[in-house]
This record gives sequence, C-alpha cells and structure tokens, in this order.
Amino acid sequence: MTDSNSKSQVPAAADIPPAAEGQQDQQQGQRRERRERRERRERRTRREERDSEWQERVVQIRRVSKTVKGGKKMSFRAILVVGNEKGQVGVGVGKASDVIGAVRKGVADGKKHLVKVPLTSSNSIPTVALGRDGAASVLMRPAAPGTGVIAGGSIRTVLELAGVKNVLAKRLGSKTPLNNARAAMMALSALRTHKAAAKERGVPLQQMYS
Repeated sequence: MTDSNSKSQVPAAADIPPAAEGQQDQQQGQRRERRERRERRERRTRREERDSEWQERVVQIRRVSKTVKGGKKMSFRAILVVGNEKGQVGVGVGKASDVIGAVRKGVADGKKHLVKVPLTSSNSIPTVALGRDGAASVLMRPAAPGTGVIAGGSIRTVLELAGVKNVLAKRLGSKTPLNNARAAMMALSALRTHKAAAKERGVPLQQMYS
C-alpha cells in the first residue's frame, strides 16, 4: 500500500507543466551566459596582465615611398623595440599608410622575433659578444655593477628593454638604426652562460673558471 502511494506521489515527465519546463530552460541559459561572461572577463584580465609587462619604444619613424605604375606610393616605416626588462627583447619593423598602423605592425613583428638573453646576478651579460648585420657591427662586453649602459643609438634601447643594467657596447661600421638594432640582437642571441658552455663541452663548471 505504501509503495503504491509513493509511486503515485512522484510526478511523471508528462505531468510537469510547460511553464515550469520553460522556466528551467531559462535558468540554465542564464547560468550558462553568466559563466561565459566570467570566462571572457578572466581571459581579458590575463591578456591585459600579459601585455602590461611589455614595453615598447619607437627607434625611428620614416616616410618612405614605393614607385608603382601610377607614380609613387607613400607610406610610413616604424622601427620598434619590444621588451619586458626580464631577459626578453625583440626588434620589429612595420609599414603602413599611417603612423599608428605602422607602430602596431612593428609591435606585432617585434613580439614574433623575441630573443632570450641570459643575465648575470649583476644584470650584465655573461661573456663578450659580437654581432653583425649588413655593414653594422656591435661589440659588447660585461661590466661591473654601477657601470650602467654604455651604449648609444638603437643599441642602447635594445639593451635597456632586455634588462641589461651594466654593459659596455661599441658600435662599429654603419650607423643605420635598423642594422645596429639587428646586430645587437644577433650579439644577444649568441650569448651563452658558463653552465651551458660547460654542459656542451662535457667538462665541469669549475674548469670554465680556471
């Protein structure tokens, strides 16, 4: 008797009114919408935090022209350096019909060509480095704490955004800002720590200092 009463008290799916079903669907849709909004907000916050640690500096903006069939097509070329001052830096070039578009393209290009720079405890480079691009050559040497960044032009911008605080750098050859910046990038990308060099040679780390 009890079993028959309990079974009769449980409403079947057909007994649920259509209004209640619509209300449940509406509540589920609202919960799903709130969850999607929260996920979008979290993704936007993470993206802003990731972008906030990057710094951008314009090295040069020039008006350039390209000869086409109908005459000359004028545009702007922007050279930018992007870095986080924690050992990552990149040089980018962007061209567009307006300055803002050229800068935006330069930033995107710089983030595509990032270089990891090994830094010492004194925020200097571990060894002597020489980079070359075209007719420009850059020589870099480690420096003691308190020396500062002894460099000029686009080389100084690259070193500062890479997080190097003490270094001696000399520009050799061409004075073109883009070639000098790329030569500095070549020099920084060729750097290796003593630990990495000892591992490649298969010798103890103490032997590297002897």
